[in-house]
Amino acid sequence: MITAFKLFKPKENTEAPQDEMKIEYIKVDEIRPNPNQPRKFFDMTSLNELTESVKLYGVCQPITVRLINGKCYELVAGERRLRAAKNAGLETIPAIVVSITDNKSALIAMVENLQRQNLSFIEEAEGYSSLINDYGLTQEELAKKVGKSQSAVANKLRILRLPSGILKTIYEKGLTERHARALLKIPDEVIQKSILDKVVEQELNVKNTEALVNETLEKIKNNEIFELEKKEIHSFNDTRLILNTVKRTVDIINKTGIGAEYTVDEKETGTEITIFVPKAPQKELKAL
Repeated sequence: MITAFKLFKPKENTEAPQDEMKIEYIKVDEIRPNPNQPRKFFDMTSLNELTESVKLYGVCQPITVRLINGKCYELVAGERRLRAAKNAGLETIPAIVVSITDNKSALIAMVENLQRQNLSFIEEAEGYSSLINDYGLTQEELAKKVGKSQSAVANKLRILRLPSGILKTIYEKGLTERHARALLKIPDEVIQKSILDKVVEQELNVKNTEALVNETLEKIKNNEIFELEKKEIHSFNDTRLILNTVKRTVDIINKTGIGAEYTVDEKETGTEITIFVPKAPQKELKAL
């Protein structure tokens, strides 16, 4: 079904004729989600408010879709409007049908969310990563397309160096991008988690978090971090903590040139960890 009103999109050359874009009403159930949607989390309170608005006034701004293989529609932009329409029980929704590539669809979805400023910094970073890895864009190309500096894109991508579990906690606890950047300075996941737990428990602001990180880095530098961990490990049931400590201990030994090794053997009753330290050659012993 075609509506009676139309939108007009001017071309860059203002002397040329304008492209006419018609708005169609498409069945809500015939539109599949955009697999490149950068936003993973939706504020339910805000979505419920939009749903109530849609019930009263309908969808005032059309969504954008594309036709896939002439068979089905895929959402390009307007995820919240589509969800609200479904929640409101609408059978159809106004939509502009465009003919674009996967690359362009993913880019439009990203830009729309950036313009609305409703992406978390983690979702923004993941979206950039997807555009680079899936569509072969360079950081410079991506920066131009989304209207950011290359350094801004690079800084966002650095956030993804943090382990997924750390990122999940940062998002769920509402911590900031600067909290995340501070944790990036810590080279060990176990210690990162230890610091993050303190940040959450004590509700530390960015300045105090950075101070805690710098203090911890000094302890790592002076090999005092092991004493710190002994105080913070409440249970040795977490094998990862023990393995991490063993690995670092062996690494320190090997810096002396000894060549120590460790092996891990999982048994029914527990985990057996063996550290092998080779003896020094007899000639070296006599010299000592």
